[in-house]
Amino acid sequence: MARGERRRRAAAAEGARPLERARGGSRRDGRAGGVRGSASGAALAVVVLALAFGLSGRWVLSWLRVRRALTLYPASPVLPPDSSSPAVAPELFWGTYRPHVYFGMKTRSPKPLLTGLMWAQQDATSRTPPKLRHTCEQGDGVGPYGWEFHDGRSFGRQHIHDGALRLTTEFVKRPGGQHGGDWSWRVTVEPQASGTPSFPLVSLFFYVVTDGQEVLLPEIGAKGQLKFISGHTSELGDFRLILLPPTSPGDTVPKHGSYNVFWSSNPGLPLLTDMVKSRLNGWFPHQPPGAPRELYLGLPGSLKWEERGPSGQGQFLIQQVTLKAPFSVEFVFESGSARTEGNQASRLVGSQLTQALKSHAAAFKERFEKTFQLKEKGLSLEEQALGQVALSGLLGGIGYFYGQGLVLPDTGMEGSEQKMDPALFPPVPLFSAVPSRSFFPRGFLWDEGFHQLVVQSWDPHLTREALGHWLGLLNADGWIGREQILGDEARARVPPEFLVQRAAHANPPTLLLPVVHMLEGRDPDDLAFLRRAFPRLYAWYSWLHQSQAGPVPLSYRWRGRDLALPTLLNPKTLPSGLDDYPRASHPSTAERHLDLRCWMALGARVLSQLAEQLGETEAAAELGPLAASLKEPGSLDELHWAPELGVFADFGNHTKAVQLKSRPQQGLVRVVGRPPPRLQYVDALGYVSLFPLLLQLLDPSSPRLGSLLDVLADSRHLWSPFGLRSLSASSLFYKQYNTEHDPPYWRGAVWLNINYLALGALHHYGHVEGPYKVQAAKLYHALRANVVRNVRQQYQATGFLWEQYSDQDGQGMGCRPFQGWTSLVLLIMAEEY
Repeated sequence: MARGERRRRAAAAEGARPLERARGGSRRDGRAGGVRGSASGAALAVVVLALAFGLSGRWVLSWLRVRRALTLYPASPVLPPDSSSPAVAPELFWGTYRPHVYFGMKTRSPKPLLTGLMWAQQDATSRTPPKLRHTCEQGDGVGPYGWEFHDGRSFGRQHIHDGALRLTTEFVKRPGGQHGGDWSWRVTVEPQASGTPSFPLVSLFFYVVTDGQEVLLPEIGAKGQLKFISGHTSELGDFRLILLPPTSPGDTVPKHGSYNVFWSSNPGLPLLTDMVKSRLNGWFPHQPPGAPRELYLGLPGSLKWEERGPSGQGQFLIQQVTLKAPFSVEFVFESGSARTEGNQASRLVGSQLTQALKSHAAAFKERFEKTFQLKEKGLSLEEQALGQVALSGLLGGIGYFYGQGLVLPDTGMEGSEQKMDPALFPPVPLFSAVPSRSFFPRGFLWDEGFHQLVVQSWDPHLTREALGHWLGLLNADGWIGREQILGDEARARVPPEFLVQRAAHANPPTLLLPVVHMLEGRDPDDLAFLRRAFPRLYAWYSWLHQSQAGPVPLSYRWRGRDLALPTLLNPKTLPSGLDDYPRASHPSTAERHLDLRCWMALGARVLSQLAEQLGETEAAAELGPLAASLKEPGSLDELHWAPELGVFADFGNHTKAVQLKSRPQQGLVRVVGRPPPRLQYVDALGYVSLFPLLLQLLDPSSPRLGSLLDVLADSRHLWSPFGLRSLSASSLFYKQYNTEHDPPYWRGAVWLNINYLALGALHHYGHVEGPYKVQAAKLYHALRANVVRNVRQQYQATGFLWEQYSDQDGQGMGCRPFQGWTSLVLLIMAEEY
């Protein structure tokens, strides 16, 4: 544990001195061992060799920067190395940690055992291959789908609508033994409409995949049906998987099913779907007693090991069961150690499984109301159901990832990293929620802080686990990559141009938002966690403070704006999280970014309070004055108040005289008119303008607060019947494409994360004494009603929570389901800010 000032100093020593503006000012006290010692020794050796051979100091510094970018931060980990193991956290070892598939489970392990489900509707009359469903995709026509209940640990129920079918997937885990216990699945397939005259023929595919030297031994019965699969891994010990015969829903009498099986080496997780599609190449008869014969496309049907790969490649074993809907199938995992410790509990199937599912559902509802009190607060049944879905979708979207990301090191010379080749970061695990199962099934730093605000209210332990994993991603400088693409499955879902993370680029430090609640709650477990986490939180903030420093003291600038290409209306700023939100028209080093300044003020305040509470006197002495300076109204006014605009604003080399115009053979190109760009405040009224309000940095009596409230409430600017729009309806950039094919993103749409921050601020200012108390309270109630009503109506109409909502008609836009920060609607309904 990195406790106390002595150890904190040793941990921080590997980077530049915390909060020191000048680069290269390292502090070394010789007390840190392990990674730090080896890295320092190697670095010293390179310096000596460089001097001996007359190599330039610039080359040495560049080499050192590259090495540090690809080295993990040396402080003691927040979580023990075995924190994900079945011995330490058995209740979390198994989970639905594969958010990108419609239904599947895996272990929290670098080399996991994976299980999953595919399905297909069969139609022999067309003689065309069926649509095989497996991974969540935006354009596959499946939906709506999502978790009705999910408690984050032991139980979940999901509904999936696929054309004429409705699938319900359910699971329950049962503790026992030393390897994470047992679990049971039930998959129920029914026609969407009651009274359907002709039930479709459906194939379900249950599979198990290993990654390495693990053993799978299937035993096959009559007609291609697997009796069971025996297995062994070092983490799971002995286990058995059993696929039970299908039954009618709610019944125990077996139904006739046709069976096929396929067994091969693991082709690689991204290739599972394609491998199954390629093996569905034979027509088989399905004929229940007394029923007509039908044909279906099936797997080879024999238990022949095919395509044996290299040793250590792993195994892929899949069982296909085909029959007419409606029906239910149960799939059971039994841990050997749970059976050998005197625990001879009967198999969790049939009526026992039904009872377990009912008990868990009832317990979820009771706990949900006790936690969020929506019924007690007078919310409707529809709103209570929306809240349960919002929470369940977020918890059901938690994934466990392991792998190496691609990193482009920071050379210290802005723009020069473009000439370098990316390199692999060390292998790391990540336990994180995801923004969207269909479109963003991986970890995003800026999203995760908002995710954990919801998770924290339900299960603080899960939040500590997630934050601990994110803080484990720090490199030696204190940088965390904004997008975590770990493992082959994650990499297969990302366009090549977005695979590489740049070590000079930051992201909003939203992980501090749940830290605020930890500090306020004073739970002993949270405080113990924060004590372990402090060296890494401090290093992360110190890196932000140094690397994103602006052109003048107490100013900050997002590194990584797009180049000013002739096709871009306004170069994007992806590291800010607000992508295409308009910044200075001509990027330069003279820019000052208001939102980043506000994030840094929040960070200094939170970490200063934490340092004082933990007795970290040196850190408190550094952070306290910085927090006071960043909070000082005169400083914020001097750098960001634009009198001519009447709001806070960015500053940079800017002109409003830019537009996209069509040119022969060129398409749309940017044309800059008059007046030409000059250093000035950026006229782009929107979310960025509100950040001093959003992060509650303004004094309740500040006249600036009154100005922002007026702008917020003006329908010509940000107010809409569906929530606060991201950019003023009067802005020249409102709903403007950024290129010929790049539609507006943060240029007018309503986003739930910023509306949540706005509601939290209005709630705060509506409860403290000041001249704007009544105005803030009135706006709070109106905005909350608008946001909740629209999200509820769109969910009822579409079955989805959406990435963003139209400020014109409230319709959901962007990707879906988006049960990342849109799940904040639950906290808005519960009035938890």
